[in-house]
Amino acid sequence: MQVGYMRVSKADGSQVLDLQRDAIIAAGVEAEHIYEDKCSGSKDDRPGLASCLKALRKGDVLTIWKLDRLGRNLKHLIATVEDLSKRGVGFKVLSGAPIDTTTSEGKLMFTIFAGLAEFERNIIKERTLAGLAAARARGRKGGRKPVLTASKLRRAQAAMANRDTSVSELCTELEISSSTLYLYVTPQGSLTDKGEALLKR
Repeated sequence: MQVGYMRVSKADGSQVLDLQRDAIIAAGVEAEHIYEDKCSGSKDDRPGLASCLKALRKGDVLTIWKLDRLGRNLKHLIATVEDLSKRGVGFKVLSGAPIDTTTSEGKLMFTIFAGLAEFERNIIKERTLAGLAAARARGRKGGRKPVLTASKLRRAQAAMANRDTSVSELCTELEISSSTLYLYVTPQGSLTDKGEALLKR
């Protein structure tokens, strides 16, 4: 099944979703399978996207109009699509930089994007480690406490396994953002590598 997602940055009526909706429907997505948000892409809490990701199942294809409709930034975009790939969900971009991970060419293009993102992460990691080493040499300790405890993580895991769970309500209850939630738990309630690491501490 094809599932669509669309977003505009403003909810005041000055921006409309018609162009995105028409393109997504023309690509074969049924109107009742399209999710939407009217908010800035930089916001962590996007209920439409959260519901969309939760509804996707193995064999489905997520279709969007342009790349910037989905990710807050390149890192978030890569992480989201990599998670979809692990779940057996395809990803299709209709305009701008057309990508279709259900094809060999689309997978290659996305691999290039992922490689650039990994290169950027490695550079940031090297600088961070160097900064922490310098701080330790001066007697200062870096790092911060995790925002999600093991007990909260277990509650989140159980809640996400329930398809009727409201992601926004769960995040409010746990006092975390949706982006933090998805760092530790998948939309289906499985633990990510980071989630498993937290429980092993």
